[in-house]
Amino acid sequence: MRVPVLDINGKPLMPTKPSRARRWLKEGKAKVVHNDLNLFCIQLLVESSGTKTQPIALGLDPGKKFTGVGVQSAKVTLFMAHLILPFPDITKKMSGRLILRRARRGRRINRTRPFNKRAHRQKRFDNRKQNKLPPSIRANKELELRVTKELVKLFPVTQIIYEYVKAKGKKGFSPVMVGQKVMLQWLEKIVPTNVQEGWQTSILRQQLGLAKDKKNKDKQTPETHAHDGVTLAASNFMKFEKFQGANTRGHRWEGFVKVTSAPFRVIARPNLFRRQLHFENPVKDVLGNRKRKGGTITPFGFRSGDLVKAEKAGKVYIGWIGGYTQTAKTKNVSVYDHNWHRLGQFSPSKVQLLQRSSRLCVTSARHWTTPFLRRPGNLAQATPLRSVELGDSRDCVE
Repeated sequence: MRVPVLDINGKPLMPTKPSRARRWLKEGKAKVVHNDLNLFCIQLLVESSGTKTQPIALGLDPGKKFTGVGVQSAKVTLFMAHLILPFPDITKKMSGRLILRRARRGRRINRTRPFNKRAHRQKRFDNRKQNKLPPSIRANKELELRVTKELVKLFPVTQIIYEYVKAKGKKGFSPVMVGQKVMLQWLEKIVPTNVQEGWQTSILRQQLGLAKDKKNKDKQTPETHAHDGVTLAASNFMKFEKFQGANTRGHRWEGFVKVTSAPFRVIARPNLFRRQLHFENPVKDVLGNRKRKGGTITPFGFRSGDLVKAEKAGKVYIGWIGGYTQTAKTKNVSVYDHNWHRLGQFSPSKVQLLQRSSRLCVTSARHWTTPFLRRPGNLAQATPLRSVELGDSRDCVE
């Protein structure tokens, strides 16, 4: 385990051991600082003795619904994350908006008049040929970019490795392929970025001995996507190179990397609804007022997306504000978990604000031990990886 360290000006330095971080805090040389990823981080209050850093790589394994993230140095794994992308929520909202818009247009048109005299709104511009990303894809990429920016603030990342999806021909067959070039342009503005294909990631992951769960992609464990992110980051230190000797030739792994246990986070975006005029079926009360729908402000001092602690029937819940109810008989707020499943409705007097909304829902698992080793005596028994020769159809350690 390593603790992120910032210098006196907020610039990231090399992470340190927890024991040293505790000593600095006890001696008054550092303070604990907050970050949106809920990682324990300290900032020095005195000038650092050195500012030299070692290479640190960040791996991104993008997907349609989930993305794996890993931060790796040559000697330790620093961070792992499982991103829950908003693709299904955004497509559902856009489909609903399409239906409502078509219904409004249909109600506005007087079909008893001749076609050329109807109230059809003419197009303002040719909107059929644009270079825009679809809203669902843009939301996915912006969440990945947001997490990348937060990690760059905590670790001195020197390289980003992005898994690039390819298909035969020039046709895109998956939402994962849409927006890859735009995403790479965004990442290049932050840190130098390289790409790697999926088959290369698979080979190195097997060589590192990291498990891969392909049966249940929804499972929020490192085995589903985070291990691929770690593998991509580790590829910055390990290469599969050709070699030729006097009597042998083939390929072998060159480089040095050590994969260890690391903090693991599950990160999602709060499923917020913008203020809308009414529900799909307009309903009015006796006074002619429409029922409220959407919005992010509550009359109780909370906002949608705020992290809170709520109590009911002697049980304490930690979650995020997602809405409220205010009638003559009932006043409560709804609290949701990171999957945006409602934990319950609570009285505002029994809800305590912990943190204002950062537009991220982050949960942590204390320590996930990376499952090393596919077979005894292989490379990654919590020991540094060395170059591996794959000549003559067998593995051997130099």
